[in-house]
Amino acid sequence: MASVHESLYFNPMMTNGVVHASVFGIKDWVTPYKIAVLVLLNEMGRTGEGAVSLLERRKLNQLLLPLLQGPDITLSKLYKLIEDSCPQLANSVQIRIKLMAEGELKDMEQFFDDLSDSFSGTEPEVHKTSVVGLFLRHMILAYSKLSFSQVFKLYTALQQYFQNGEKKTMEDTEMELTSREEGERKMEKEELDVSVREEEVSCSGPLSQKQAEFFLSQQASLLKNDETKALTPASLQKELNNLLKFNPDFAEAHYLSYLNNLRVQDVFSSTHSLLHYFDRLILTGAESKSNGEEGYGRSLRYAALNLAALHCRFGHYQQAELALQEAIRIAQESNDHVCLQHCLSWLYVLGQKRSDSYVLLEHSVKKAVHFGLPRAFAGKTANKLMDALKDSDLLHWKHSLSELIDISIAQKTAIWRLYGRSTMALQQAQMLLSMNSLESVNSGVQQNNTESFAVALCHLAELHAEQGCFAAAAEVLKHLKERFPPNTQHAQLWMLCDQKIQFDRAMNDGKYHLADSLVTGITALNGIEGVYRKAVVLQAQNQMSEAHKLLQKLLTYCQKLKNTEMVISVLLSVAELYWRSSSPTIAMPVLLQALALSKEYRLQYLASETVLNLAFAQLILGIPEQALTLLHMAIEPILADGAILDKGRAMFLVAKCQVASAASYDPPKKAEALEAAIENLNEAKNYFAKVDCKERIRDVVYFQARLYHTLGKTQERNRCAMLFRQLHQELPSHGVPLINHL
Repeated sequence: MASVHESLYFNPMMTNGVVHASVFGIKDWVTPYKIAVLVLLNEMGRTGEGAVSLLERRKLNQLLLPLLQGPDITLSKLYKLIEDSCPQLANSVQIRIKLMAEGELKDMEQFFDDLSDSFSGTEPEVHKTSVVGLFLRHMILAYSKLSFSQVFKLYTALQQYFQNGEKKTMEDTEMELTSREEGERKMEKEELDVSVREEEVSCSGPLSQKQAEFFLSQQASLLKNDETKALTPASLQKELNNLLKFNPDFAEAHYLSYLNNLRVQDVFSSTHSLLHYFDRLILTGAESKSNGEEGYGRSLRYAALNLAALHCRFGHYQQAELALQEAIRIAQESNDHVCLQHCLSWLYVLGQKRSDSYVLLEHSVKKAVHFGLPRAFAGKTANKLMDALKDSDLLHWKHSLSELIDISIAQKTAIWRLYGRSTMALQQAQMLLSMNSLESVNSGVQQNNTESFAVALCHLAELHAEQGCFAAAAEVLKHLKERFPPNTQHAQLWMLCDQKIQFDRAMNDGKYHLADSLVTGITALNGIEGVYRKAVVLQAQNQMSEAHKLLQKLLTYCQKLKNTEMVISVLLSVAELYWRSSSPTIAMPVLLQALALSKEYRLQYLASETVLNLAFAQLILGIPEQALTLLHMAIEPILADGAILDKGRAMFLVAKCQVASAASYDPPKKAEALEAAIENLNEAKNYFAKVDCKERIRDVVYFQARLYHTLGKTQERNRCAMLFRQLHQELPSHGVPLINHL
């Protein structure tokens, strides 16, 4: 097919195999596929209203626009599309094309002569200014400009197009009969879609301007909204290379190539395509026409800014800073404050390792407010942060910016989780998943395949896993894997989420060797998280010195990055390491430092967990009454919004403090306190059972057996002792005294 197009139009404009940009001066040309579409339009006009039902005509009308705008497809695919809408018309089109292809050249000539009759009469079949009318006029005009040799080549191509279609139809029929004999009566819809897309790519030759613009806009929309329905990276790049071969200065094709290379994390090709996009944008003069003399400089500074963002995405921070400096210099020369604000935001992202990052953030906030670009504050109370987001949301809803609305709701989900309010986070995540998009979407395209929805679904999976609903979390992850396959750009989000959930389950089950094997995958996706979880595994395996070295290195690194949440988590792990090493007094300053950070940044849940650890340290130091007082301060947020495991730990600690406090009570009061402790232990055991934490259940039943023995309840003691023995034989011992394990 490509040779036919080249012989008709492209060879006269090619120099050393390169087609000049003026190729798109030709709006349309005649191809065998377009002749088949013309036959369809002609048959629709000849068919009376009674012969085709209203529903079939409506389906045909819906089918016409993608047929007119889209790339050329195979004849067998065209037959199938028409047959799905109107089987009777599909048969007529097939017979008409067969007569033309197996007849003579004059049959095609007569067909184009008869097309002009569609516009004649007082009530013509087609209006000249309609979409179909413009298409017919373009085809008639393009055909009339062909020389005799070109008409002959077109007819030869039509015969070849028909023969390929007939061959494909016969193959499909044989395949269908074979599959029926084998009992496979239907194919998966996704497999059909993939085969169709591959056919289209292999069939399509050079595209006209309208076809190219439609193809690029369609694929860009799919990459943004529903990447699974876009062409595969290899197929899309092949099509783009074919398009750029005939028009190297087509800027939009270079930009789509940049987006496509980002899907496969190809840094060299994506950088190459991005630079070519801005080069072609300047060469074609598109920016200068829309922005006057300012257009050239605007392209340059935004090219540098996009290049900085690209390098930052791939972790090339030094190159990103150089590109950002160039963007700032050009923006300052042009007095472009909006571009400078974007540069300032990226400068803060790149400068997080420096001590002046907070100053940059405050300056960014002031500038953003001045130029109407709201930003969030760091370390502020929840109400102030939500007020800042509310101001942004008002602008988003006012201008129907659905993508920014989705991002805002996803941010609120993450913020509520950071503050430890799981109920609010769950509400925000479900609101994002249930809201309808404001943008209109073409046939069957899901709007919600964006990063915001991936983030919300990951939060949803983690929240369900924290509450022991592992089956529900698995369903969410299964949906994530279907919506964001491994080769898509947002797949790393659910991969990390899945690895973290598996790690937590392995740790709860006492399978430290399995948890250790998952650390490698977590580290590949998130280095800081991977190192932290490696230290947790070492600590569980009683490799205290190795765990301490790793935690100290991680603490220094996170303090340098100002990763407050991870700093607090590391401090809690260090404190646990100290008291498990029988040094609770050393753990106290570490816990107080963690508590101060939690209070400063209003991280309520981490603050409650820190208070829980402080109470445990006081219990070890022999002051259980003060530990109980602290627990009353911390236990409410944990029971309200905490994970199931943390709820069980809190109730277990309450029971330990009650038992330790009852040592000085008189016998009746002591028995009552021990009964209350047993009730709390039962509640803790139920919590641990929900997350299948056998190691902690073992500790609980051991403690219960001791209490039942003290109370003289032999039967209950024996039952708990038997359960403890079963679990102790199944699980390895943690090698430290029970009282030193929170």
